[in-house]
Amino acid sequence: MTEGRQQLSRATRIVVKIGSALLTNDGQGLCVEGLDAWVAQIAGLRAKGCEIVLVSSGAVAEGMTRLGWSRRPEDLHHLQAAAAVGQMGLVQAYEARFREHGLQTAQILLGHDDISARDRYLNARGTLLTLLGLSVLPIVNENDSVVTDEIRFGDNDTLAALVANLIDADALLILTDQSGLYSSDPRYNPEAELVSEADAADKSLDAMVGGSAGSLGRGGMMTKLRAARLAARSGANTLIAGGREPDVLSRALSGEALGTLLLAKEPPMTARKKWLAGQLRLRGSVVVDDGAARVLRQQGRSLLSVGVVAARGQFERGDLVSCIDAEGREVARGLVNYRADEVVRIAGKPTAEIAGILGYLAEPELIHRDNMVVMS
Repeated sequence: MTEGRQQLSRATRIVVKIGSALLTNDGQGLCVEGLDAWVAQIAGLRAKGCEIVLVSSGAVAEGMTRLGWSRRPEDLHHLQAAAAVGQMGLVQAYEARFREHGLQTAQILLGHDDISARDRYLNARGTLLTLLGLSVLPIVNENDSVVTDEIRFGDNDTLAALVANLIDADALLILTDQSGLYSSDPRYNPEAELVSEADAADKSLDAMVGGSAGSLGRGGMMTKLRAARLAARSGANTLIAGGREPDVLSRALSGEALGTLLLAKEPPMTARKKWLAGQLRLRGSVVVDDGAARVLRQQGRSLLSVGVVAARGQFERGDLVSCIDAEGREVARGLVNYRADEVVRIAGKPTAEIAGILGYLAEPELIHRDNMVVMS
């Protein structure tokens, strides 16, 4: 077993994405046998202590089947209608099957703003992590029925990678109707070879992947490669594998060499800290006292309101702010849980007084350590 496969076998927080063609029998209706098999495998992983988030495609495709449409519509409102109808079938199918295994599920519909806007990012992350902590299995899809710009994030492969980033997943497993990534398109080249393992950032992979997908979904092998690279930024390894392979999830997570494993270079928290440090624009700063500066530097703990002296700038909940000591040196930076005007009001106050001052308690911490990187 290679080191990469060993890493995959040790994954405990996993995002599983199932594509439209698999879920709907290539457009013929929900694949009952497939659903039964995937749910049983996920239940088996949960029984072993794994935390699972399921990202499910198929709402539009299932809606098309229920409405009797043979071709994917092009206009927005018909796509939204199909998604709304199909989502009902997907939720019912998953809930009934997971209940048979004693598992409780929750539906999470995400839009682009839920990821790109920092306050919504924090809310989405908090909800997903809370559900996992309650042993509930989240089932995620894009909020296709109300999106106003386009019917997709780009595709659910991208959504799955963003979810992997949200929850600091160890692995992203993309189940598709292909066996994995090949050296060239196996539909046209019988000599094409399956790529068993590679660095997600390897540029030579770009020439191997094809273009568009079929009529049901919006992803192709290119979107899966892009998703793997996005997931790698948060430290998650990505497996692209054939969803119709018997016990594919169980076998892959036992270290068997199935599909294509695209490896991330760094562990999740390291990559996340680097993202916080260099990828987001600073919106303001908070000045911390000597005690808070010392705790941040030496222990990497969360920043509490009691350790804050002042706030500078006009920032909102979820924005990236800098933590500055009394001498003007940057100690840390992170995603803040309160607006600038609220920070001014609670600065120097203990956590127990926040609700009384603001009328609510968003989070006990001003900046949680998981959303912070120490700079000095």
